[in-house]
Amino acid sequence: MRNLQETHLNRARASLSLALSWYGNLRKPGQSPSNTQLAGLVKPELEILTTTLNKLDYNLIRIAAFGLVSRGKSAVLNALLGQKILQTGPLHGVTQYPRSIRWNPSSKVQVELIDTPGLDEIEGEARGQMARDVVQQADLILFVVSGDITRTEYEALCKLRQTQKPLILVFNKIDLYPDTDKEAIYKNLLSLGAANPQAKPLQPDEIVMVAAEPAPIEVRVEWPNGDVTYEWETPPPQIDQLQQTILKILNREGRSLLALNALIQARDAEEAIAQKTIDLRSSEAEKLIWQFTKYKALAVGLNPIVFLDVLGGTVADLALIRSLSRLYGLPMTGYEAGKILKTILFSSGGLLLGQLGSSLLLGLGKSTAAIGGTENPTNITGYAGTAMAQAGIAGYGAYTVGKAAQIYLEKGCTWGQLGANTVIAEILSEVEPNTILYRLRQELGRHTG
Repeated sequence: MRNLQETHLNRARASLSLALSWYGNLRKPGQSPSNTQLAGLVKPELEILTTTLNKLDYNLIRIAAFGLVSRGKSAVLNALLGQKILQTGPLHGVTQYPRSIRWNPSSKVQVELIDTPGLDEIEGEARGQMARDVVQQADLILFVVSGDITRTEYEALCKLRQTQKPLILVFNKIDLYPDTDKEAIYKNLLSLGAANPQAKPLQPDEIVMVAAEPAPIEVRVEWPNGDVTYEWETPPPQIDQLQQTILKILNREGRSLLALNALIQARDAEEAIAQKTIDLRSSEAEKLIWQFTKYKALAVGLNPIVFLDVLGGTVADLALIRSLSRLYGLPMTGYEAGKILKTILFSSGGLLLGQLGSSLLLGLGKSTAAIGGTENPTNITGYAGTAMAQAGIAGYGAYTVGKAAQIYLEKGCTWGQLGANTVIAEILSEVEPNTILYRLRQELGRHTG
């Protein structure tokens, strides 16, 4: 299992390094004004790729705690740390901004705990974006509740689960409930998602009960002289189950989680780079597509040999796809161009394949007319009419392929042997049952299809 996790990490590192080498050319001196403009537009995404690769190199796993105010998020993290570092108290919403603290539960990975403000305190786009940024960086989420879940908490929990990040529901302050109430609340938490067909119920090991900062209790003290006094004592935190659950996840699949989240961040960044590139160079791409449309129509229409015009049309489509990728500065090999063309042909509902068949039949008719000689006016007229029809079909096919290729190129370099989507799919295919990654596989796989 350890070797498999190392393999996942190495594959993720290779994928991000390759992406940075592709897009890093934009930042080299002597670039065209167009490339300089693009480099400025995609600077945030390139920084994400660089930061994410550094995170992989340091084996740094981020665990973020979310929840409503006064649920004890900071207390839970303090209990894990074994010391009171984060401020806690009776005030409504003590934590105002995310705060990160290093935690060293084992020597295998580095862990960073992130404390966040209460989700119901986050107002405005700036603070909302702050929460989204923390979620994006997190490899594991702790959602802290302190009793029966409210509607606001349920909605927040559903949104966090939609981020496709592994999540542990932490039932805090269990010391305030008698055993019967505690078990009833646990069963209610376990059934979350049953009423929503799109949400999967939580598994037993995804819910952990803790008392991070137990309330003081009064104890009776008998002294040697026979005196009896009463004092208030604070019991130690009940945090062992959560700590063991986290350590089990980190040891079993921590580095795979780290690799997967890095690849998801890289995929999103690369898709954003590709989209910005396509938006910036849309007019140039339109001219290029029309240019290939005209050339292909002329070449196919004027060529008298049936198989050569079909072959030439296919070569023109492949050249168009690669020319578009060069215009966008996106990675593309001849093999990948062929895969995209094949996908376009078969995903068009048979339309382009039908056009290819029609072109082949027309090409046979055109060749027959050409063989018949030029002395017969009927043959000349038939040749010209067939050539024009075939040219029209070829031109329309080239334009359709060009527009469809733009859509596929929006994915940037997320496909290919070391593309982010490819490596994500490989990791998901290798995860073992009864792991958090296995439960996320269906949702994550849907995004890479």
